Amino acid sequence: MSNNKISENIKKLRAKKSFSLEKIARLADLSLNTIVKIENGVNQNPTIETLIKISKALEVGVDDLLK
Repeated sequence: MSNNKISENIKKLRAKKSFSLEKIARLADLSLNTIVKIENGVNQNPTIETLIKISKALEVGVDDLLK
């Protein structure tokens, strides 16, 4: 699985909802830095807990971030 997919999917889903990086960070209860690193592909291996928080913030399933 290409982990770049995760960052692409998060970007796409976030854009679809017109959510800012700050809003996702707040909703997911994660630091802005964490979200930025994942979206920019710096952190290519976010924990499952992090992915669950992001998926809940985006109101999608974790599988939507991974596919």
